[in-house]
Amino acid sequence: MNVLSCSINTLKGLYDISGVEVGQHFYWQIGGFQVHGQVLITSWVVIAILLGSATIAVRNPQTIPTGSQNFFEYVLEFIRDVSKTQIGEEYGPWVPFIGTMFLFIFVSNWAGALLPWKIIELPHGELAAPTNDINTTVALALLTSVAYFYAGLTKKGLSYFGKYIQPTPILLPINILEDFTKPLSLSFRLFGNILADELVVVVLVSLVPSVVPIPVMFLGLFTSGIQALIFATLAAAYIGESMEGHH
Repeated sequence: MNVLSCSINTLKGLYDISGVEVGQHFYWQIGGFQVHGQVLITSWVVIAILLGSATIAVRNPQTIPTGSQNFFEYVLEFIRDVSKTQIGEEYGPWVPFIGTMFLFIFVSNWAGALLPWKIIELPHGELAAPTNDINTTVALALLTSVAYFYAGLTKKGLSYFGKYIQPTPILLPINILEDFTKPLSLSFRLFGNILADELVVVVLVSLVPSVVPIPVMFLGLFTSGIQALIFATLAAAYIGESMEGHH
């Protein structure tokens, strides 16, 4: 009962994270829900960039790829390699999910650093990368949790839950708690790194607005790409683990 109570409290804590606020926010009232308007705006911009780029890349496909088609085929091959390495031979159906996660987070992170969001004024708050908001990273982490539960149940049926008593039933509480800590670590890692990077740049620009912030901005672009790769790799690893059993 103590384990169950701890797990429920952890799940409630993850849900309550949606109430966490850093700075001011521009709210929209949609039905009975209050949402962060600036997150939706920047997310739609990121989605538009991805859809527009993909449309341009496949508009006139060539047998021998060149230009943007060649670049997108390289990105697809990279995502396939990551998925195959972490999931195994049954990686095929999961390439779209892992690719969507990677590309959305990657473009979101870079959009926060490269696009001049500050010139757009809002009644409250300001525009920033979608991944700069804890609600976005929690949503991505929960999607990952749903994905690996679905993968395990689809592959093994109810016998999937046998992993919780492997290699010994003594580890049952830890194995249960692990399913709650995975989305917590995924969401806070991404949110914390992106928020910290943007805060460092803002502080340096306010103190030394000339040359010093530039190397930090380039370092931020590099770490933003690494964070997208880490998230996608861990998502694929969790899916592979649920399909293969206890590692």
